[in-house]
Amino acid sequence: MKQACLLTGKPGVGKTTLITEAVSRAERSVGGFYTREIRSRSTRKGFEIVTLDGNSAVLAHVDFDSPCRVSKYGVDQGNLDRLGVAALRHAVSECEIVIIDEIGKMELFSPAFRQAVMEAIGSGRRVLGTVMLASHPWADQIKKDPRVEIIEVSRANRDLVLHNLVEWIRG
Repeated sequence: MKQACLLTGKPGVGKTTLITEAVSRAERSVGGFYTREIRSRSTRKGFEIVTLDGNSAVLAHVDFDSPCRVSKYGVDQGNLDRLGVAALRHAVSECEIVIIDEIGKMELFSPAFRQAVMEAIGSGRRVLGTVMLASHPWADQIKKDPRVEIIEVSRANRDLVLHNLVEWIRG
């Protein structure tokens, strides 16, 4: 695999789960962040950023009034910059593996996030993350970067992808 490995695929296929499982088996220093859903009962209300050192903040929520919107969610770019971008920059300087989950519409509102992604990919560190499946001009450029390997995850190939990720991280 290349220096950066980005998983893509349909929502709910298990990309974040693969990353967290691979990281738990990594035996390497890991930093960065992942996103998870905020739910109330069975309804998704938003998303939060969770850093690998245990901090969290709301990234997007149905109740946020923001000019940055994806569907029904208002995006808090300040939380992304304060927590997510800081976690990426810390991981680039201090860790062997940088986790970026995810490079998606909400995150791409932030110029600082875009810059941090480019810094991570150019750092020489291994980068493991997710990238949106849909076309987006900036995300499409990352997908074509020669340092980046894109793996499309499906329910059928998840076990193989996990095995390969763990081997790549350990290697």
